[in-house]
Amino acid sequence: MLSVWDMVSATAQNIVLLVLLLLPGLVTGAIVLRGYAAGRLLWALIWAHRWVSLVFAMLIAVSVAIGTGLTAQERGLREGSAKAAEPFDLIVSAPGNEITVMFAAVYLQPTDMPLLDGPTYQAIADHPRVTLAAPIAFGDSYKGAPVVGTTPQFVTHLAADLAAGRMFATPEEAVIGADVPLQVGDDFSPAHNIGEAAEEGAHGDFAYTVVGKLPANGSPWDKALLVPVESVWEIHGLANGHTADWDGTLGPPFDPAFFPGTPAILVRAEALWANYALRSEFSTERTMAFFPGAVLARLHGLMGDVREVMSGLAILTQVLVAASSLAALTLLTRLLSRRFAVLRAIGAPRRFIFALTWSYASLLIVAGAAVGLILGLLTSRVISAVISARTDILVQAGLGWPEFHLVAGFVSVTVILALLPAALTLRRPVVSDLRS
Repeated sequence: MLSVWDMVSATAQNIVLLVLLLLPGLVTGAIVLRGYAAGRLLWALIWAHRWVSLVFAMLIAVSVAIGTGLTAQERGLREGSAKAAEPFDLIVSAPGNEITVMFAAVYLQPTDMPLLDGPTYQAIADHPRVTLAAPIAFGDSYKGAPVVGTTPQFVTHLAADLAAGRMFATPEEAVIGADVPLQVGDDFSPAHNIGEAAEEGAHGDFAYTVVGKLPANGSPWDKALLVPVESVWEIHGLANGHTADWDGTLGPPFDPAFFPGTPAILVRAEALWANYALRSEFSTERTMAFFPGAVLARLHGLMGDVREVMSGLAILTQVLVAASSLAALTLLTRLLSRRFAVLRAIGAPRRFIFALTWSYASLLIVAGAAVGLILGLLTSRVISAVISARTDILVQAGLGWPEFHLVAGFVSVTVILALLPAALTLRRPVVSDLRS
């Protein structure tokens, strides 16, 4: 049986699970409403008490929105951070903390890091399995955005086709991310350091001219300004990585004797399997090699506890609202007791009153859950926009199957619980309700 289930597509599995979660509520409704059509009376009842009905439905909606928003937001953050790290196959740096290096080289968080020297870079670049060894040099900025020194090959690796312009070809040219507020042809002067420590004018009158723009990729690199690594070295008073007879061609090959150093190197192998061999080979006493994706997976694993807490909070919220709904339904039946007593006095069957009471509560529950899904989607998108603006990582939180399953289970449980206040309605004395 399990083997058959494993052969079914993920979408089909999710649909089956959704139906199974809704089934108890649907079966309950079919049994309760069998033989009765209380539609017109039900709508009249809701309209007569529309404000009370609206408050009850919104209670359900807010609880559903909180539950679905929490789980959707956590998933969106994981997916966004993973997508941002996709272009970075293997990172080599000086020995240290992998997470710190990943945040610096992949997510462009300002960090002081030791440099890899020329012979180390040359050994990596000359490796027969390495197809790309791009230095990533950071430390300068422009209006708070990171200025990153690298090679044309690295820019091409990030985006095979530019959104506008061309690749930089001289040390005074730059290619910028999609969200940098500059256009092709604009000039800018870099500041030394980044953030509050930025020193404007520290590099004299040196200026770059923007010649190209990258397409958006939903990562911090959308706000980065990519420049030739040679110019980064030169404006800091260092050699440019080439000998005196350099012909001006940017990028490798670099001369180890004139290579000032780089905090990190992006390495890409000729084949996926070769990356694992390179990681082992470049993990030495002088260098640290790691997969950003693997480090991110470990971080997500550590965040698993947070995810469980958020899921637990979502479930706890649903349980509390279900209990609150039960209490509110009991109060609603007391509010409607006189109307039900009139129906019983004119001969309405007890089971019809039971069905009408249950239908009233269930309709409000289903309507509240539907509105809650919409509110959850809107809320998660607003929060995603805030997180994206703060982290520069594109977070797109949308409702998925886990949220639909959560709401389906909540609806089934709550409509079954609604049987209790409906049963309590039948136990109320008709005469006293008519007099009240």
